[in-house]
Amino acid sequence: MEDIEAVKARMLKRMMDRGRAESRAPVVLTDATFQSELSKYPAMVVDCWAEWCHPCRILSPVVDELAKEYAGRIAFGKLNVDENPRTAQAYQVMSIPTLLVFREGVYRSRVVGVKPKQALKAEIEGSA
Repeated sequence: MEDIEAVKARMLKRMMDRGRAESRAPVVLTDATFQSELSKYPAMVVDCWAEWCHPCRILSPVVDELAKEYAGRIAFGKLNVDENPRTAQAYQVMSIPTLLVFREGVYRSRVVGVKPKQALKAEIEGSA
């Protein structure tokens, strides 16, 4: 029979992980942290953006809303392409805003440009 303390520790870890995922705003991603953050979540949507990009600023609050709606199921991250060109190049991000959808760390699809929230949800749910 499994030790009670081991069961308690495992349950506490699950609760803490679930709480962290549910309450977390989009994760700030960098070239250095991209792969490690991606590997932490079964599904992740990455918002590739830049400070000077007006369409990116329009999309940003929608991404924040989606992060709250999908909390605990799909993680969201934000990657500033000007500050992190290596990752942007690796995924051939040529236009911004671009959302990259990953499942189990594997790239599945992308959404380029500003789209209505429902269209984004359909793409995310279809890929993640």
